[in-house]
Amino acid sequence: MNKKINVIKLIVAIAIPLAVGMLSSFITKDAMMSFNAMKKPPLAPPGILFPIAWTILYILMGISSYIIYVYDAKNDTSSLNLKNKCLSLYAIQLIFNFFWSIIFFKFKLYIFAFAWLIILWILVFKLMWESKKISKVVSYLLIPYLAWMAFAAYLNIGVAILN
Repeated sequence: MNKKINVIKLIVAIAIPLAVGMLSSFITKDAMMSFNAMKKPPLAPPGILFPIAWTILYILMGISSYIIYVYDAKNDTSSLNLKNKCLSLYAIQLIFNFFWSIIFFKFKLYIFAFAWLIILWILVFKLMWESKKISKVVSYLLIPYLAWMAFAAYLNIGVAILN
C-alpha cells in the first residue's frame, strides 16, 4: 500500500458503498415500515441500530476497497490479476448487497433472500481470503461485515419462519 493517503480516492471509495446503501434503502423505505410490525426472532435489535451498523460497515467496506485500489501491483501480472480479482469480487458483493434489501423488504421473498445472503457471505469471505494477499488490513476491516451478515442471516430466516 502507498504510504501517502490519497484523500480524494479514499472519499470516493467510501462514498460508493454509502451511495449503494442509501439507494437500496430509498427503494425499500416503504417496505421497511411494514417490517417494523412483523414478528422477529429473539435478539432482533431495535430498528434504529440498522442504519448505524450499515453506515459503519459501508465505511469499512469503502476503506477496504481503497486499500485494494491503491495497491501497487508493480506491473507484475500475477499481482495485477490479484488486484483486479479483488476489485471484481468487491463490485460483485456490493451488487449482491444492494439487491438483498430489495429482495427481502420490497418483494418479501424471505427464503430467496436468505439464499442470496448466503451467496453474499461466500463472496465476502472469498474477498477476505484473496485480499489478505494484498493487505491483511483489508481482511480485518471486512470481519465486522461478515459477522453482521451472519447475524442478518439469523434474522432473515427467523422472519421467514415467524411470518
